[in-house]
Amino acid sequence: MDMETFSQDPSTTSKGKGKSYEVEYETLSQKLVEELMQADVEHISAIFGVDSATAALLLRHMDWNKDRLIDKFMDNASSVNVAAGVTPASPASSPGPDRSRRSTRTTTKSLKKAEPAPTPQPFVCPICFDDSQVETLALVCGHKFCTGCWGAYVSSKIREEGEHRIICMGENCSVVAPDPFILRALDDDAETAARFQELVVRNFVASNKNLKFCPFPSCTNTVSCPAAASRSTLTTIVPTVVCGADSRHKFCFGCPIEGDHRPVLCAVSKMWLQKCHDDSETANWIKSNTKECSKCQSTIEKNGGCNHMTCKKCKYEFCWVCMGPWVEHGTAWYSCNRFDDKAGVEARDAQSASRASLERYLHYYNRWANHEQSAKLSVELYVKTEKKMEEMQLTTDLTWIEVQFMKKAVDEVEKCRTTLKWTYAMAYYLAKGNEKELFEDNQRDLEKAVEDLSELLESPIEPENIPTLRQKVTDKAVYVSKRNQILLEDTAQGYLEDRWRWNVAVEGFD
Repeated sequence: MDMETFSQDPSTTSKGKGKSYEVEYETLSQKLVEELMQADVEHISAIFGVDSATAALLLRHMDWNKDRLIDKFMDNASSVNVAAGVTPASPASSPGPDRSRRSTRTTTKSLKKAEPAPTPQPFVCPICFDDSQVETLALVCGHKFCTGCWGAYVSSKIREEGEHRIICMGENCSVVAPDPFILRALDDDAETAARFQELVVRNFVASNKNLKFCPFPSCTNTVSCPAAASRSTLTTIVPTVVCGADSRHKFCFGCPIEGDHRPVLCAVSKMWLQKCHDDSETANWIKSNTKECSKCQSTIEKNGGCNHMTCKKCKYEFCWVCMGPWVEHGTAWYSCNRFDDKAGVEARDAQSASRASLERYLHYYNRWANHEQSAKLSVELYVKTEKKMEEMQLTTDLTWIEVQFMKKAVDEVEKCRTTLKWTYAMAYYLAKGNEKELFEDNQRDLEKAVEDLSELLESPIEPENIPTLRQKVTDKAVYVSKRNQILLEDTAQGYLEDRWRWNVAVEGFD
């Protein structure tokens, strides 16, 4: 679907690309998204000569792809109408001339003798079997039900099942209820009607690769980011966006991660999170409680006091203490007098290689988890900082605005710890070489600066030292921000120049 140029009004905000690690995007309110939807509906309505409700059903059926809808509709309008639920599927009618003759005979007969009007029969709703109902509703298929059953059915579909495409209650009927019918069935239930409209908007956004709904709870804003709409672009950019409703509503446009995972690409961050989910606790337990078989390297847990081990996989017998073959221990197994035997050394070398891989993963994971935990603890640091800011106001002549340097410094620490967290995920998958060493140099400089700033924020406040503390915190916060920009800029430039090499296969890279 083609997106028109968005009009600038108070409900939209634009974010221009200022740095190489940033992307251009635009935030849209639900009202503006509804206007975009209505423009598409009016366009189709004018071309096909149908009402707006019918045009909306046709567009939803084709996932809001106007060009595809026009092509299909021009080829066979009847089949598209049936598939979209606009008209019911019915058997082929008799040829036209025959129908005309039957119609003529009936008319002639009626002129000869007027038949009495049929006696009104009480209506029995096929759903609730209540014969006292006087208000009914029916779609174009003619399946009639009482308004109470329609209201309950429509409300249940919207509120409990999250459906925006509501099919007729008639058996084997595929007719879809248009929007005016749904609103009439809901009567005065404004809350459910608003939920229905939100579901329709979500369907429109989900059908457009240039749009993404803000994932934060209760937020109805949408982000437009054409620069990150294709998979190929995700090998060179990390499309972090903010929905505009709240600065904390930061998420990745290119993947489901609800947060800023710069400088790591979406494909790499996905691999890392999956590995952490599968391996973190298991790896720690394996490291502490198991060893590898000296012959087949199967992981073995010692479940008894005896050091005479037998691998269940290959039946190899070895000593748990020195990892040498058990046959050479004789009756003096407890002394491990063959500790320096060649076979024992080779076995230990094989185990060391296996353990080295585990140790390497835990090295990066523990540091990743530590920065994640430190970022979460920033909430407590905010509380401490507010108290310090109040103390400064009471003990000095500084105004509330002038003591905001503490809060800004805390914000910078939290942002940079998030960056540091993801640098360890990237470093884990980077191949050895000069580029990785330069990346880790930038990582080290940022980490050292962040720790220095955190220590300053934790330091006690003495009235006579406040001017000095203010200067130190301000200077260090500026330096930390600069180091963070240098790391992100260099990494983003590396993606554009294809400098980075991975030690595993990464989606999108040869």
